[in-house]
Amino acid sequence: MTSDPAARLGVVGVVDAVTRRLRDQILRGEIGADLALTEAKVSASFGVARPSAKAAIEQLVASGLLVRTAHRSARVVAIDPEMVRDVYRTRMRLESAALRELARERAVPDAARAANADLLAMPAAADTATVDPDLRFHTALIDAVGSDRTSRMYRSVLDEVRLCMTQVQGRRLLEAAAIAQQHAAILDAVDAGDADRAATLLADHLGAAEERLVEALVSPARS
Repeated sequence: MTSDPAARLGVVGVVDAVTRRLRDQILRGEIGADLALTEAKVSASFGVARPSAKAAIEQLVASGLLVRTAHRSARVVAIDPEMVRDVYRTRMRLESAALRELARERAVPDAARAANADLLAMPAAADTATVDPDLRFHTALIDAVGSDRTSRMYRSVLDEVRLCMTQVQGRRLLEAAAIAQQHAAILDAVDAGDADRAATLLADHLGAAEERLVEALVSPARS
């Protein structure tokens, strides 16, 4: 690695760009769990040096999108029922606590309302395009608490959350209109200061998505 600060910044920019492009391909389902991602393959695909390819792969391993075992190439993490349940229950712990704080103050985040309005404006049918506004809604709840550490904790699992949500909507399991309706009910409970109801509605909302995806993974022929 060069000792020149400007050159180091250039390398970081290249690594971040490759990481973003790989991440997008994974989340769109263009790179499956059966495909080995070697440093040589990434280097050739993106026209970057192998150290940059290695750094990009390691960033995605750290974010939970790739997994690497000893002396083996990295691969996209396989989504199984155990992973889905752990991801959704991690979300539940963080988001439920955030909702209770917001409800005590009757503080409804404008960003959450805006994200839900975007969902309402979409066609009612299930579609992967709902993932972005859906995630913005839930992230807005976390960020509204005003804790940098809580927001960082939530974002540390966000790629895995997005991977699961993309699987849910890729299977056309949840309709935009139904998601928006559930979100609206959660915000109404927060606005009314009813922390228990807000937490219960969140549990029902996330639990339904969790169960539908688990069922689809266990019985793919019926999904």
